[in-house]
Amino acid sequence: MKPAPFQYHAPASVEEVLALLAEHGDEAKVLAGGQSLVPAMNFRLAQPSVLVDLGRIPELAYVREVDGGLAIGAMTRQRTVERSDLVAARAPLVAETLPHVAHPQIRNRGTFGGSIAHADPAAELPAVLLALAGSCRLRGPRGERVVAAADFFTGLFETALEPDELLLEVMLPPLPAGSGWAFCELARRHGDYALVGVAATLTLSEGRVESARIAYLSVGEGPVLAPRAAAALAGRSPDEETIRAAAAAAAHHDVDPTGDIHASADYRRHLVEVLTRRALHRAARRAGPIEENDA
Repeated sequence: MKPAPFQYHAPASVEEVLALLAEHGDEAKVLAGGQSLVPAMNFRLAQPSVLVDLGRIPELAYVREVDGGLAIGAMTRQRTVERSDLVAARAPLVAETLPHVAHPQIRNRGTFGGSIAHADPAAELPAVLLALAGSCRLRGPRGERVVAAADFFTGLFETALEPDELLLEVMLPPLPAGSGWAFCELARRHGDYALVGVAATLTLSEGRVESARIAYLSVGEGPVLAPRAAAALAGRSPDEETIRAAAAAAAHHDVDPTGDIHASADYRRHLVEVLTRRALHRAARRAGPIEENDA
């Protein structure tokens, strides 16, 4: 199929983008990598009358260290982030996750910020952003603002971005000392959307869990954080019993998946429990050794 007719603009600066968004409002769509928007337009699931292409704005593509964490420009290609030594050192959860995102051909064109702004509930990067307690820097006619990941994703393919705002960069804080991380997902074939995925971070102090953040994809209208699972871990040694209790809390209290042609709700709930156990065990090993009597 072919998309509905639209006006095409290729501005050369952020200021030009904002002027176009202010002029056209809800009728305009921002084109980043195009790996999600273009297919939606071809199927006429999206029919913007104005397309604003960010491809000619190099200032939006970068990976920088900031206060021990990272700032990733919205137009940075996913493959660039995947191959970055700085990302591997400062945000290893991101580096571990990106090979699970679609296929290399898609990651060559897809952008880091584009995936975040698209807010697909089955996408990996929004869940990772939530697990890392990251945030998004936005700019609009009223100036700049920073929105935490927990407040950025507001519903099914919906975010806190206003129609006249642009996502400039994604900010990831440094992991505290004694932290471990893990990403696990299950898909029918590599590169397919996952039936369930989990991103987890775990910080240990004296062998006990000081903090934990566990986020899921494909189990809700956006990335889903698991506070009950985190509470089941807090102050405890991450041994088998504790991890099983946390995984059960996630599966039965933190998520409310729906079924579809790919998996039933019960099967997704089962996957949440299994993948959470796997992720937490891996994160705990990376965070530090567990005492013999706690193993």
